[in-house]
Amino acid sequence: MQAHANWENQLLALAGHIPHPSTRPFFSYWAGDAALRKAYRQAEVITAAHSKSFYFASALLPEEKRSAVRALYAFCRTVDDIVDEIESKKDRDFELDYWRSVIQSASASNLRPAEDFGGDLVAAAWVDALVRYHIPRHYALQLIDGVARDLSQSRYQTFDDLATYCYGVASTVGLMSMYIIGFESNDAVPYAIKLGVALQMTNILRDVGEDYLNGRLYLPREELITYGIREEDIAAGRVTEGWRQFMKFQIERTRRLYEESWAGVKWLEPEGRLAIGAASVFYSGILDDIEKHDYNVFTRRASLSALEKIARLPSLWWKLKSLR
Repeated sequence: MQAHANWENQLLALAGHIPHPSTRPFFSYWAGDAALRKAYRQAEVITAAHSKSFYFASALLPEEKRSAVRALYAFCRTVDDIVDEIESKKDRDFELDYWRSVIQSASASNLRPAEDFGGDLVAAAWVDALVRYHIPRHYALQLIDGVARDLSQSRYQTFDDLATYCYGVASTVGLMSMYIIGFESNDAVPYAIKLGVALQMTNILRDVGEDYLNGRLYLPREELITYGIREEDIAAGRVTEGWRQFMKFQIERTRRLYEESWAGVKWLEPEGRLAIGAASVFYSGILDDIEKHDYNVFTRRASLSALEKIARLPSLWWKLKSLR
C-alpha cells in the first residue's frame, strides 16, 4: 500500500470513517413543489454568477444531480460571503450559527417544505439536497468551520497547515459531491480529498494578488523563504526569477495532486465521471494560463475561456473511455 504524506494522514483523519451509504437517494426533488423549484433555480443563478467552471462542469450531470450540486455550491458561496462581507462579528456569528442549525436539524423525517424557510431559497434547496442524497452533516459543518478560519488566520507557516485549510474549504465540497454523484466504495475518499486540495491550491495560486489586498497570504511561509521571497515582494507584485521558480514548484505539486486524484474517478458512478473530470481539467487549465502569462498573478486573473474549456472535452472523453 502506498504511504501517505503527513498532511494526507491528517486530512483522512478529519474525513473520518463514515460508512458508505447503504440507501439510494430518493426522488423526485421537486415533485410538484413550485417553491422548491424556485429554490433550485436560485441556486443555479448563484452558481452561474460566481463560478463559470463549476457551472460548466455541473452541466454535464443529469438534471437532478446537476440541481443538487448547484444547491451545494450556493450553500458554500453563501457561507463564504458571510465571512467575507459581514463586518459585524455579532451578525456574522449569528448567520454562521443559523447555517449550523439548518444543517443539524435537517432529517428525512423532518423534511420541511420550501415555504418554511422564510424566503431563504438557498437553505430550502440545500436542505432538500442534503437529506435526499444522505450527505453526512459532518462535512457540511466542517466546511462552515473551514471558511470561518479566515476570520482568525491569515498566514500559514507550512504546506501541511495549508492543506488542512484546503480540506475545510474544498475537500469537504468534493466529499459532499460524491454523495450526490454516487460512488461505489469509501476507497474514493482519499482521491476526493486530494482533488479538493488541488482545486483550492489552484484558487490560491490564481488569487495571490487579490487575496493579499484583502489581508490574506495563503502561500506557505517556509516555502516563500526557501525561494527568497518576502511579503514586500508580494505587496509590490514583483515577478522576479525567485518568484517564477517558486510558482513553478507550486504548480508542479498541484499538477501532481490532480494526476494522483484521477485514479479515484473509477469509483464514481459512470454518469458523474465526465463532470468531475471536467472540473479537474478546467481548473488545472488555470495553471497553464498562469504559466502562459509569466506567473503574473498580481495584475490579472488567470482563467480559461468557454472555447478553451470546450476544446479540452474530447481528450477528457477519451481518457474516461479508457478508464478501468
